[in-house]
Formats: sequence, structure tokens, C-alpha cells
Amino acid sequence: MVSEIMLVDQPINKWLHRGDPVGETPLPMNFDFPVPMIEALKQAYRVPSRAYHSWSHVEEVARWIQQVPSWRQPREVMLAALFHDAVYVPSAKDNEERSAGLALELIPRFLPDADAARVAALVRLTARHGTLTPADVDTDAALFLDCDMAILGAAPDAFDRYDAGIREEYCAVPSVLYALGRKRFLKRLLDTPRIYLSDFFHARLDAAARANVRRALS
Repeated sequence: MVSEIMLVDQPINKWLHRGDPVGETPLPMNFDFPVPMIEALKQAYRVPSRAYHSWSHVEEVARWIQQVPSWRQPREVMLAALFHDAVYVPSAKDNEERSAGLALELIPRFLPDADAARVAALVRLTARHGTLTPADVDTDAALFLDCDMAILGAAPDAFDRYDAGIREEYCAVPSVLYALGRKRFLKRLLDTPRIYLSDFFHARLDAAARANVRRALS
């Protein structure tokens, strides 16, 4: 599976607040991760068809992770952010499973002391957005999933860019079919008692998320 993202072959140096030669913003994190692993992941996220699920999305999730007051396994949560959309093919049903598999392949190679199984479990949970309740997940999982969904509670212009980006990624899907599927997903979110599983995000973003979703549905 490593060949899917063209793993960079270079000595393992530590990566921290590292600039990118093509001008991408480095991740705002306080963990040292091996350069080859980060470069391999960046390569995956640079696929031109990613209008929303790009490295910028990873950076945004990482910023939210840093705003959460405490984590039980902060490094594993940040790794889950890095890997959660590493494999992304619009309309495919196994993106999360393949991304989890990539985490299970690369993390033991580069970070043998990390809990790769936990990272993979968190990545797999992203396939269940909108179907989980707070009782279904532990604290770290709830917060991680909410970080991934924080865009729903963003300012209206940011939400609209996200919504347009998702449509662009699914450009091969006929407009009528896309609208039906998107409406089904957004309505399910609106009908659930908790868009956000954690109290931290529920208090901060639920009202804004519901306003954005209602506007998108209208």
C-alpha cells in the first residue's frame, strides 16, 4: 500500500513546524514526526481532485485538536488526523478502511512505540459521522470526530466553501443524485440530538452548525 502514496526514501529526521518547499503551511503541532512519513502523507493529500479533503483540511483538524484542553492519547489523536483522509476516492465505500490500513502499515515502521491500532480505530470511526451517539465512543474518540466535523459550525462563508468543495469532489455524480444524497446526509445531521458528540464542541459549535445546515437544506 505504500506505493499508493509514493513514500519518500530519505533518512528519518524529526519534523516540527517544518515549512514546505511548495509553500504549504506546516502543521501547528508540538509532536516530532518523521519527515518521510509526513512527506508521504502530503503527497497523498496533493491529489488535484481534492477540493476539500486536502492537506488544508488536515491542518484545520490539527488546529482544533490543539484547542481541546486535554487528551488521553494526544499523539495518537494527531496521527489519526494525519491519516484519516489519506486515501480518498469520492463515492468509494472503503476510504476509511484503506486509510486505516495505511496507518497500520506506516506507523509501526516510523513510530514503533505509537499505538497504531488505536489510530486505525479512530480513522475507521470517521466513516460513521452522523450515526454515532456520545454513548458509542470514548472521550478522545468523541473529541476527535468533532474536530473533523468542526467545519459544520464555521462562519457561513467558510461553510459555503466547504459545501462547494464537496460538490466539486463529486462532480462526476449527476446533480440530481448528488443533491438527494447530500440532502439526506445533512438532514440526518439536523435530526440528530447531538451533531457534536463532546460537550466541548456541542457548547461551542452546535448552534452555528445547525444554522449552516438549515441554510444549506433551504
